[in-house]
Amino acid sequence: MTDPVFPIEHLKIRPDFLAAAKAPSCARGAVVLQARHRADDRLLVRVGFTATRKVGGAVVRNRAKRRLREAARALVPTLGKPGFDYVFIARGGAPTRPWARLLDDVKSALISLGDDSDTRSDTRAPDRAPPPSV
Repeated sequence: MTDPVFPIEHLKIRPDFLAAAKAPSCARGAVVLQARHRADDRLLVRVGFTATRKVGGAVVRNRAKRRLREAARALVPTLGKPGFDYVFIARGGAPTRPWARLLDDVKSALISLGDDSDTRSDTRAPDRAPPPSV
């Protein structure tokens, strides 16, 4: 594994996860990835992992998060962007999906969100005024 040129930390507190939930996201196969550009000047990447009870019991959720952590450990150093927070959300197939397909899901989500951040600063649709009544 290559050493990243930027430090990688883990998201640990709820407000960070809530802020990432408002950011653009990308669903690919067994994973949903949320990417939030932080307003600070620190050149580090922060990653967080979550799995809802829909995925399964505690043992299944923990397995899904372990697999996502390992996929992130392999791919974020090369595809992650400094100054971003990433939240990996396990979906139903994450615990049992073949490893190569899970890696492909994470890789394509990181690439997709990375392309979006290069072309525009905010990927959400602008607030629009209602059309004028005739």
